[in-house]
Amino acid sequence: MKALIQRVASASVCVEGKEIATIDTGILVLLGVLKGDTERNASWLAHKIVHHRVFPDDRASMNRSVLDINGELLTIPQFTLAANTKRGNRPDFSQAEHHSRAEELYRCFLAEVKLLHPSVKSGIFGANMQVALINDGPVTILFSSS
Repeated sequence: MKALIQRVASASVCVEGKEIATIDTGILVLLGVLKGDTERNASWLAHKIVHHRVFPDDRASMNRSVLDINGELLTIPQFTLAANTKRGNRPDFSQAEHHSRAEELYRCFLAEVKLLHPSVKSGIFGANMQVALINDGPVTILFSSS
């Protein structure tokens, strides 16, 4: 699994012109599921993201997690994170997990995050979404569970 997280002042997601989720200060998570990923990958990544210290403390050091600041999380399924761009000029998605298994693992990830943190919102798996955000910092970090 790959997750691209962004520390945000706010973020929202719309589907078919309707806002379905919005957060204030917190983390936007773009999550890609790759072939071979398991529930263990989802659990590890959920714990890593929720506890990762990307928010400043009183001395401006990144020393606080989203839990520490009572921030929110917005999780968006993002199969394009599985893209291989080494050859040619078109992304190769052959490493992306098949739709049904990817959705199962996305839901597993969401369930794990919700066990750890009370304020979690999400996009819709397989939908065409429009994501808006105000990146704070900017802080953008790529995680990989493999």
